Amino acid sequence: MRRRTVLAGITTGLAAAGTGPAFASARRPVLHVRPGDAVQAAVDAVDGPGATIVVHPGTYREIVNVPADKGELTIRGATGDPRDTVIVFDHANGTKKSDGTTYGTPGSATFTSGAPGLTVRDLTLANDWLRADHPDITGTQAVAAYVTGDRSSFENVRFLAHQDTLFVDTTALDAFDRQYFHRCYIEGDVDFVFGRATAVFEECHFHTLPRDVTFTPKGMVFAPSTARANPHGILAVRSRITSGAEDGAYKLARPWVPSYETTARPSLVVRDTWIGPGIDPVTPYVNMRDAYPWQAMRFREYRNTGPGAVVTVPENRPQLTGEEARLHTPEVYLGDWRPCA
Repeated sequence: MRRRTVLAGITTGLAAAGTGPAFASARRPVLHVRPGDAVQAAVDAVDGPGATIVVHPGTYREIVNVPADKGELTIRGATGDPRDTVIVFDHANGTKKSDGTTYGTPGSATFTSGAPGLTVRDLTLANDWLRADHPDITGTQAVAAYVTGDRSSFENVRFLAHQDTLFVDTTALDAFDRQYFHRCYIEGDVDFVFGRATAVFEECHFHTLPRDVTFTPKGMVFAPSTARANPHGILAVRSRITSGAEDGAYKLARPWVPSYETTARPSLVVRDTWIGPGIDPVTPYVNMRDAYPWQAMRFREYRNTGPGAVVTVPENRPQLTGEEARLHTPEVYLGDWRPCA
């Protein structure tokens, strides 16, 4: 299988590559990263809150980790087109380290952040590890972005991978960290938007990939693992769901109840969203484990449209009432935080 192309083109006319990230201003620190530089070096150079890292067009094959002490950091692509600037690597859950251990699912991420107040915009985060290239590896989760920090905002970002593309997590089991995704594109196959964060997706595009397998479902878009005490899990609003696979090959979601938090009660609301024919309209939800049936979780829809949203068996597609829908909006989920779009 050919590795996906993650860079559509490089914008010309920019300054030549330097030897390292350069500060543009001492008062409002702005670091510029160009091909030949490392994004991680720029992150490491940040000293104090409020810095901006501008990543110029190119493909940066590296792992980037934003630690919790780099708060209020902005990382953005230089051109405004997320296809021009790509950060990509190829670790999977089962990839072995030099000491013989494996990375695990969070450790496979190309981009990791635990920083509060993070803003990422106008670039691509990708994991181009492919199952077909590694038939000996059974831990096939390969994360593009693993995010835990509260008030993490992503604007016009592409997330590309296959299984477990985007891991929306929290800093601790008792934390209800909030994340906001606006006009983002997320593609994958199995559970490719998953986790326990309060995560709002507004005007986003979810795309299920074709898979050369004989079974169905071929995958699921969402796999929330919301804490029981958290009233707000994953919310997708005014978005669209398309597919590169055949009609009905995918499920909308399944609940993930982790072994380390068996009290979780996953929450997902998909509302005012166009759902294409790739999603099975008759049985859009499925169990991950029968001990935790999806019917016992908090899965709801509201005013969705499209062939994948047709309600043929009402008990298989629980709907919000109009009154309930007022409690499931970006403003309610994000509380006192208003991310800048």
